Amino acid sequence: MKLWPFKVEENKDGNPVVVVNLKNEEKKFLPEQLSAMILENLKNLACEYLQIQKGSKLNAVITVPAYFND
Repeated sequence: MKLWPFKVEENKDGNPVVVVNLKNEEKKFLPEQLSAMILENLKNLACEYLQIQKGSKLNAVITVPAYFND
């Protein structure tokens, strides 16, 4: 964790929060928010690659390893 370019803290509920500096401003994100941002970016890349208009529906399947929690 010492080498990460971000900090991980606990919020008032005891859940982890990722703290990053973005344009000299400290922002806090929940892990769920970061996952949503990544999935949105993957969707946009797929739409761009498949030449589908932005905002159109895209059906996709995303898989994770069986032992994802390990």
